[in-house]
Parts: sequence; structure tokens; C-alpha cells
Amino acid sequence: MEMKITFPGGKKVTAEFNGRSITTDQPLAGGGEGSAPTPFDYFLASIGTCAGIYVLSFCQERQIATEGLALTQRLEFSTTADGKERLAKVAIDIDLPPGFPEKYRNAIVKTAELCTVKKVLMDPPEFVITARKA
Repeated sequence: MEMKITFPGGKKVTAEFNGRSITTDQPLAGGGEGSAPTPFDYFLASIGTCAGIYVLSFCQERQIATEGLALTQRLEFSTTADGKERLAKVAIDIDLPPGFPEKYRNAIVKTAELCTVKKVLMDPPEFVITARKA
């Protein structure tokens, strides 16, 4: 898979792949227009939405009603010894819909833990960054 990263203006950065575009921006305080989520916002959202598609599919496959189904993702940050803020904990609560079968409570948690984004974080890839002339 290959993504093309382009710079449409201001502090916006766009990733183009598979016929789609994802545009990011920085907040006003960071010199941007605040017109789109930041790259880090997308990263954080990818964790919850990844777990969410697993949870949604779990219910749909078992014909369990999904009205009222939701996930709440809480993020905890800590400060490192050199004063930088880092993401320290991601906690996800699955809000089960009314009538959700109790026998599936543990299974739906295990299903959410299958999230591909979480798995990549647990076993990070190698990063190789180079510079070349266009």
C-alpha cells in the first residue's frame, strides 16, 4: 500500500490513497485554520473506531439490536521526565444496548480487543524515513 502525502495550503496536510483523501489541519493556536482534525486526533479516533467496527460486527452477526450501542474512549496522559506529554492509557467502555444478552458480555470485550490498530501499537512496525529529490 502506498499513500501520497500532499500540502494543499496553510497547515493542511492530505493523505491520498485508494481513491480517497484524508485532510488534516492544525488548530488556530497552532497556526492552522482548525478546519479538520489534527493527525493525532485521527490517530486517537482510529483506536476507538477500530474497536467499534469489531463490536458492531459482533452484534450484527448475532442479530443483536445495536440501538443504544456505543463506545466511550477515555485517554489519560502523563508527563515524562523531560516535561513532554505522552499518551499513557487508552480505556474503552462498551455501552451495551438494552436487552444485550449477558452470555456475550465477555465475548464482546474480547472482540473489541481484536482491533487491528491496537495490535499494531502492541507490536509496532519499523519506521524508515529518507529524503530524496523530486
